[in-house]
Amino acid sequence: MFNIEEELKKLPAKPGVYIMHNDKDEIIYVGKAIKLCNRVRQYFQGSRNLTTKIQHMVSHIAYFEYIITDSELEALVLECNLIKEHRPKYNTMLKDDKNYPYIKVTTNEEYPRIMLARRMKQDKCKYFGPYTSAGAVKDIIELLRKLFKIRTCSRKLPKDIGKDRPCLYYQIKQCEGPCQDYISGEDYRKSIDQVLSFLNGNYKDVSDMLEEKMKQAAADLEFEQAAEYRNLLKSIGKIADRQKINSYGFENRDIIAFAKEKQDAVVAVFFIRDGKLLGREHFHMTQDEETTDEELMSAFVKQFYAGTPYLPGEIFLECGMDDMEIVEEWLSKKRGGRVHIRIPLRGEKHRLVELAKENASNVLRQDKEKLKREEKRTIGAVKEIEQLLGIKGLHRMEAFDISNISGFQTVASMVVFEDGKARKRDYRKFRLKTVDGPDDYRSMEEVLTRRLLHGQKEIEELKAKNEDLEFGSFTKFPDLLLMDGGKGQVNVAQRVLKDLKMDIPVCGMVKDDNHRTRALYYNNDEIYFPKRSEAFQLVTRIQDEAHRFAIEYHRSLRAKGQVSSVLDEIKGVGPKRRKALMKHFKQIQNIKEATEDEIMQVPGMTRKAAKEIYSFFHLSKEENVIN
Repeated sequence: MFNIEEELKKLPAKPGVYIMHNDKDEIIYVGKAIKLCNRVRQYFQGSRNLTTKIQHMVSHIAYFEYIITDSELEALVLECNLIKEHRPKYNTMLKDDKNYPYIKVTTNEEYPRIMLARRMKQDKCKYFGPYTSAGAVKDIIELLRKLFKIRTCSRKLPKDIGKDRPCLYYQIKQCEGPCQDYISGEDYRKSIDQVLSFLNGNYKDVSDMLEEKMKQAAADLEFEQAAEYRNLLKSIGKIADRQKINSYGFENRDIIAFAKEKQDAVVAVFFIRDGKLLGREHFHMTQDEETTDEELMSAFVKQFYAGTPYLPGEIFLECGMDDMEIVEEWLSKKRGGRVHIRIPLRGEKHRLVELAKENASNVLRQDKEKLKREEKRTIGAVKEIEQLLGIKGLHRMEAFDISNISGFQTVASMVVFEDGKARKRDYRKFRLKTVDGPDDYRSMEEVLTRRLLHGQKEIEELKAKNEDLEFGSFTKFPDLLLMDGGKGQVNVAQRVLKDLKMDIPVCGMVKDDNHRTRALYYNNDEIYFPKRSEAFQLVTRIQDEAHRFAIEYHRSLRAKGQVSSVLDEIKGVGPKRRKALMKHFKQIQNIKEATEDEIMQVPGMTRKAAKEIYSFFHLSKEENVIN
């Protein structure tokens, strides 16, 4: 039996993190302290003026635990990680999970490329952003590729120079053909330098160059070329126009302000890069009516910057925070350079803060009901699934689906939902390597094994390098695995988890005869839910998304000619005969087991072709290997 009074006496006078639990072993609050003994005791001293929220939280504390750290800074980092992982009920929580696009220039390659990236990585490439509009990023990338004739292919140059003919972009004069050595590495780098100059905001040089080319083309009566230069000039003008809202200087900074009403709060963040307002975003937060402005700001800043890869040199806030100095130290360490948190009271800086606050107020007033509906269909649906299955801490769900067409290579999809929202940057595709023919159980076994083993391996490698686990592509494991099927698929997943010594709940998404979601198969039982419930709608969305993603991948491979029938390898079997074989036998396995006379029953079949087909499937592995 946990005796709170006795345990309070044992608390050390050291910095650390304290974790409050209720009688169901759920984590309901996480906090940090400079001295654990002083901070934790405050919750249980009746003489102190505690807010209604804290009083309610204390009434549900069954026991607490704590983690000692070497400094308050370490405590802050640990607090952020624990809140993000467990999402305690009584912590002020950031609901939105947004990521911003970057423009990535692969300067680690000899012939660099330009592309859109969803996260910054430690890969020696140059990143520009973050931008708030993926559409704007795509427009800029397309413009730069056309303007400077930057390659779009993924060939490894110079290793692959001359191995294949140039692509369509070379033919339409939008690439200089480095794959054929038509441009030297030195000249190509000059184009990349111009790209980098442009992305750093130097539009004038490029505009002047295009204007000169346009005039020269017009003088030479090359009006189509002149019109193309004119259109490129207009595109640059549009990009430059977006950047005309300037702050007083040329620093990178974020402006943060909020508006709140009862339990709802909206935080507005303005992103200023090189003194130019790139865009803004709004975030919905839950709070208690007694939450102070300082507490709300502190909760947002810590959760927001714990998850964003980019940190500016300055952050302007509407109000202060109780732990501002330690947060400033933490962010500086995270950035690898000084971060200043300021509260401007007058002038241009204060005007920007007021502008952000006005935006937050407008969003709170206009979109409050919309935000609540979105929360119900996402986080609310996840809570319903928790109750249906009797599990806790459901945050990340991964669903898998297998796609194959008889005789064609099997593929699989993995889709990810976090807090009820699709996390598309974590989606993954698989091409089956060990399964021959349609076998959904063996296919699922291979895919799950590859996914989980890859995650374990990445974690080990990143820990060995002392790098952030966020940089791994499979390092996050799900709180719930969803199989597209019933008992059979669930048993496969449980066998894989047992072999890998992992403990993750597994659930089957069962469909009826009309291929519509019917129930969840969990712990050897089918669990039904109301078809109008948010849980039912979410499971249906997940199942449909997994199926869509797998089908699209399979179609894309077939369109590219990357998926072929094993029959294509047989001499004398072309598209028509292959189609006739599949129509007659339905599955490859039936063809493998057929006699030569049975193969002869296929319309249009010749004795010579039947012998070839029969021999292909019945020669020994030494004589004929089927890939």
